[in-house]
Amino acid sequence: MLDKKIMSDLIAIVLHGGADFAEVFAEFSQNSAIQYANRKIENTSQRIISGVGIRAFVGTKTFFASTTDLTPSGLRECANRVAQAVGSPVDRIPSFCLTERINPNINPIEILPTDVPAAERAALLRAGCTKAYDADEKIIQVNGTLMSMDKSFVVANSDGLYTSDRQVRTRMAVTAIASNGTENQDGSCSPGRSMGMELFQKVISPEQIGEEAARQALVNIRAVPCPSGKMTVAIANGFGGVIFHEACGHSLEASAVGIGMSQMCGKLGKQIANPKVTAIDDGTIPNAWGSCNIDDEGNPMQRRVLIKDGILNSYMIDRLGSRRMGMPHTASGRRQDYSYETTSRMTNTFIDNGPDKNEDIIASMENGIYCAAMGGGSVNPFTGGFNFSVREGYLVRNGKICEPVRGASLIGTGSEVLMNIDMVGQDLETAQGMCGSSSGSVPTDVGQPLIRVSEITVGGQA
Repeated sequence: MLDKKIMSDLIAIVLHGGADFAEVFAEFSQNSAIQYANRKIENTSQRIISGVGIRAFVGTKTFFASTTDLTPSGLRECANRVAQAVGSPVDRIPSFCLTERINPNINPIEILPTDVPAAERAALLRAGCTKAYDADEKIIQVNGTLMSMDKSFVVANSDGLYTSDRQVRTRMAVTAIASNGTENQDGSCSPGRSMGMELFQKVISPEQIGEEAARQALVNIRAVPCPSGKMTVAIANGFGGVIFHEACGHSLEASAVGIGMSQMCGKLGKQIANPKVTAIDDGTIPNAWGSCNIDDEGNPMQRRVLIKDGILNSYMIDRLGSRRMGMPHTASGRRQDYSYETTSRMTNTFIDNGPDKNEDIIASMENGIYCAAMGGGSVNPFTGGFNFSVREGYLVRNGKICEPVRGASLIGTGSEVLMNIDMVGQDLETAQGMCGSSSGSVPTDVGQPLIRVSEITVGGQA
């Protein structure tokens, strides 16, 4: 990692190029993965990431370069490329002095994955996948991955900031495929935390992960085709929160709002959701998947109430977004690694608990769909239009959950669905994912309690 003297020199080079702000980000990360397939451990891999990204601002224009050459000459060459791109050299630069800031650690790690032999980690993955096979003879294939991420970085800038962080994450993903002899259906489970290997002692066991993946596959293999049309829909807690993350969360990021490309532009203080909806992005939850001590611009993480009782209360703003919007940043600058520029991103984003009892939500539905687990989808932040698959769904008739359905999808717009959430339950849970955007792929939690959407288009069998 780079010391203050080297980083000061690099910042000075960029400022001499005419920048009004300069930043240096140095990273060293170790990512490992163990993969299970064909009833055995098939592959183990480890990836080392080491490099430096240098960024400059001139107003709202940005200039960026990165390098893996960490020699003094290689670093200076990278800084000179940025300075030359700025292209307005000056003789005198504003004075600055880097002062180190030590950050409180909200994500204590008990067992570093690198301290556990690969054979022991592989045994945990094998136990989870074997449990999925053992669930039922209909389970014909199981795939699994045990991943760990250990990211260390130091960031310094011309405002005088010099600070660092270490982020350790562990996750296991198991996918099971069930067959009835004529067709196959799958199920999956993939929990993770900002923890070490204690994840499997304190939160969930590998066997529970395998059991859940198999259970979902077995539900889907007996499911009937889903009908289509406008319906009342209940969406379960946990990964059900991906609806808010995709259909609304991205529209609240400064990367879209700051350039006028969001459906939520100019709506601060206005009602954008049902009054029962309060939505939060909180990067300070101890050991949560999306939590960090600081963002990738060095700012201490915050809890951001995005929507309060249906009223838009805040956007998620990084340093560039702050300049574009004339608003304070919200510690929302994130990047996959040193080779990406930061941009505004979510951390742990969820709809908070509401006033309704879960049993009342289901009982209120005469006909509709209960989405027990959501899958992937797509969204346009400008229009808010989305399309999401339902990984596990059930018909609801006369207030009761009935037979499982498959092939369902939810279609609508973020602004529409927020207003149509008319019941919000009290069993908030989160689930883990990787969110892709212009600054790469970053770990994010999604979450919510059970909610009811009064009307939404369900795609299925006509």
